[in-house]
Amino acid sequence: MKTQLRRCATALAVAALSVGTLAATAEAAPTAGSSAVAAANNGDPTLTDVYIWATDVNLRSRPTTDSPRLAVRSKYWLDAVCQTQGQYVNDPAVGGNNWWTAVQEFAGSDIAWVNNLYIRGGVKIAGVPDC
Repeated sequence: MKTQLRRCATALAVAALSVGTLAATAEAAPTAGSSAVAAANNGDPTLTDVYIWATDVNLRSRPTTDSPRLAVRSKYWLDAVCQTQGQYVNDPAVGGNNWWTAVQEFAGSDIAWVNNLYIRGGVKIAGVPDC
């Protein structure tokens, strides 16, 4: 039952992607070390916490670079809602990837998308369900 509720909530969140914008108010990005581990546990306990390791990463309204930018984050923890394949992004410094993760602020916010290139964890993030 809990899994069904989570999937329904995820579906509703993904459906609302084009409606809202990411809230600008949120916790500051944690520094490396034990404070980063503690910060990673401040989100929704039913969601996987993910870390944007890069600086000036665009969070988008859809999984494509052509969609509106909702926010910019650097070295920052977020809750991951789900992930899906979208536009392929190539960054000469780190490679390429077509997997995007729907994220939200720990304090709550609308959903935004970030390419998995900039999230710690690889091409597809372990623990984050498919959309």
